[in-house]
Amino acid sequence: MASDDKKSSYKVIAQNRKARHNYQIEEEFESGVVLTGSEVKSLRAGESNITDSYAEVKGSEMFLINAYIKEYDQANRFNHDARRVRKLLLHRKEINKMLASVQRKGMTIVTLKLYFNDQNRCKVLLGLAKGKKQHDKRASDKEKDWNRQKARLLKADTQ
Repeated sequence: MASDDKKSSYKVIAQNRKARHNYQIEEEFESGVVLTGSEVKSLRAGESNITDSYAEVKGSEMFLINAYIKEYDQANRFNHDARRVRKLLLHRKEINKMLASVQRKGMTIVTLKLYFNDQNRCKVLLGLAKGKKQHDKRASDKEKDWNRQKARLLKADTQ
């Protein structure tokens, strides 16, 4: 119950809505991101996109790849590259667990959400995911439509 109160204080910057449609999310991990000052200012303005981004383990560290954070207009020569590779801050155990799943089970690490937490620190919600087949996507869409229809019927009965 206390975690619901915490989530309401998060400021979501970007969300990957397609990820839950294209992948079966097995497990979620919260990670910090190493950012420059101009990147943080651009994120506060809401100028980012994580639709095509993913995480990858290189050596003993994890990196966020292909995440777009627009260049900050007032930063002039101190600006950042919009699609640079950014280091993620995770515990060694978490990195090893994700690496093992990617290597053994053929899973991938997708970004689900980019947000500022209650302490105003930028965080990324990563999902350890397995790709869905076309028939799985259709089945989940059908189930979602049925749940929506069921809710409408129940609402109509109560009125």
